[in-house]
Amino acid sequence: QVQLVESGGGLVQAGGSLRLSCAASGRSLSSYAMGWFRQAPGKEREFVAGISRSGGSTYNEDSVKGRFTISKNNAKNEVYLQMNSLKPEDTAVYYCAARSRIVSTMRDEYDYWGQGTQVTVSS
Repeated sequence: QVQLVESGGGLVQAGGSLRLSCAASGRSLSSYAMGWFRQAPGKEREFVAGISRSGGSTYNEDSVKGRFTISKNNAKNEVYLQMNSLKPEDTAVYYCAARSRIVSTMRDEYDYWGQGTQVTVSS
């Protein structure tokens, strides 16, 4: 079992930055590919970014390329999402998720989820 806890969300103006963290306990994240997803009101949960078990490969959804960066510190058992140049359309609850296989963009293929952290971007 892996327990995931996100932090770092908040209210920021458009153009600003936030850094989300996801702390894991129970198992080493070196055994898991990780993903960040987000869910806006009335919308389905969508893939934002993913990182391989080693941290050597990353993947980004098109709308966040060049603005968001996912990283992983297996020694600290943490995953991060650095979000720059934030836009109002980035407003959502952000979730981290763990998968014991390779990175996937499909939310149903993840085994463990955190409780989410709210990100609100004002215009």
